[in-house]
Amino acid sequence: MGLASIIGWIVFGFIVGLLGRLLVPGRQPLGFIGTTLLGIAGSFAGGYLGSLFGGAGGPSASWIMSSIGAAIVLAIYLFFARRAK
Repeated sequence: MGLASIIGWIVFGFIVGLLGRLLVPGRQPLGFIGTTLLGIAGSFAGGYLGSLFGGAGGPSASWIMSSIGAAIVLAIYLFFARRAK
């Protein structure tokens, strides 16, 4: 994996993380790194969910499923973070 691939994953993760944060209402105390990690985790979660439902759809389905996955990961994170308080 080259440097361009790593930078591409970081940029994709950040954008997907932002989209996921837009889907979840309320305050989310995440910075740049947290948002990027959320987006990358959401991409994996969305990809897994997409493969359960057939996995077809092209690039736009990848963005949608990644954003939904990021929203799910964020909701789970916020649930446990609020319970820990």
